[in-house]
Amino acid sequence: MRAQNHRGHQSHGFLTYHDGKFHVHRSLDLIPKIKTSAIQEWFGRLPGNIGIANVRYTTSGKTDEKSLIKGTQPVTASKNGHKLAISFNGNVVNTFQIKKEITKEFPGFSYECDADLICHKLLIELMKGKPLTPAVETCMQEIEGAFSVSGITKDGKFFAFKDPHGIRPLCAGYNMEKTIFAFSSETVGLDINGFQRDHEIEPGELITVSKNGFQKEKLVNCNHKAFCAFEFAYFARPDSRFDDKYVYEVREEFGRNLVRENPDVVKDADVIISLPETGDDAALGAHEESGLRWERASRRHRYVTERAFILLNKERYATIDKKINILPTKFEGKRVIITEDSVVRGDTTKIVIEKLRRMGAKKVYLFVTFPRIIGPCFYGIDMATYGQLIGSKRTPEEIAEIIGADAVRYQSIENFVKATGFTRDQLCMACVTGKYPTPLAQKIADEMKKRFLEGYEETGRLYEIEQLVQNM
Repeated sequence: MRAQNHRGHQSHGFLTYHDGKFHVHRSLDLIPKIKTSAIQEWFGRLPGNIGIANVRYTTSGKTDEKSLIKGTQPVTASKNGHKLAISFNGNVVNTFQIKKEITKEFPGFSYECDADLICHKLLIELMKGKPLTPAVETCMQEIEGAFSVSGITKDGKFFAFKDPHGIRPLCAGYNMEKTIFAFSSETVGLDINGFQRDHEIEPGELITVSKNGFQKEKLVNCNHKAFCAFEFAYFARPDSRFDDKYVYEVREEFGRNLVRENPDVVKDADVIISLPETGDDAALGAHEESGLRWERASRRHRYVTERAFILLNKERYATIDKKINILPTKFEGKRVIITEDSVVRGDTTKIVIEKLRRMGAKKVYLFVTFPRIIGPCFYGIDMATYGQLIGSKRTPEEIAEIIGADAVRYQSIENFVKATGFTRDQLCMACVTGKYPTPLAQKIADEMKKRFLEGYEETGRLYEIEQLVQNM
């Protein structure tokens, strides 16, 4: 989980299974350091040979401390001798429909994260007497959204599954002796333990684990795989691997593409600078393709660990200013290309450009690897309204004016897709194209876009506005 702490800084939790009981540790903030002298204490606190864990940043629910504690995963559910534990990555779209169903069996049910919805829904199906396979199949058919799940049943069965579109990542692997089997959102979680990646779990697939290894069952077929494209641009670690490509290799190609697409800017530039660290690989690719020097004069303060994108608005500006250090003597009189992974709100980029201007940069161009984001995400990235997106109704020229750049150039969708190694119909790019892979998300997005353009003021994440969703 420490190898994947970049996927969530707000809370973490561990759960193990031993002799029919779940043992849980949950806390806020980063995964803790475990001293050698405390290992036996942790074994005592978390006994057993099966475990699941989670790091979280909120894409549903409240963000006050009490709510964050309540929403920390893994989560459990139990009733009438039935019990279940899961760890979940993603986001549920039809939350009000699922909550209504759960409340019939669990009166007074409330939740602070979507993992509770999936856990209780799956438990209800198991309580009906269904084996695990048909119970998971029902969840896949009736829950809309992105969900990559690992879990443990009351009798110690270890399992994992993905939504029918396979939106969020989840892979499986094992140790060299094939005596330990694991699931991980990213391959780096396997690498840090010396495990070998076996496969990426397919959309609509359930995997169960025994001493003999993985047993695969394809439960729901979907003709539209929709892996999140934003994983390649920003969210995943560069040393993770999706299918046969490492993320850093894809990002390097992004940089090369931007140079090929924008020869006029390259001709007018003196130097390249990256926004560390997700812009670094693209900067290398741009440097190799253009021959321009990549000036390594922007550095990330290693121990300012918050990711600005996933922070609350009031925390974001101060963190960005502290997090990125730019050396002042390197850019005076220079025409600079900045490589940036994406522009969501524009906060980070605007601050960096302001710094470069103060340092005497003559011109500042922005190369953005992820195409212009025009719509909200409903599947696990916290950009859930049109109003917070700088690109939702602005052209690249207007965005350049707002953030202080001489020009903003986005990578084309066609070249982005080509670089990933996926095909266009295997990626979710709804935030870029406005075409969502699931029906309720499409309806909500279309309705709210219409209202937004008419001047409607959004009051929160679109999928959490009950009156809106219930009328769909």
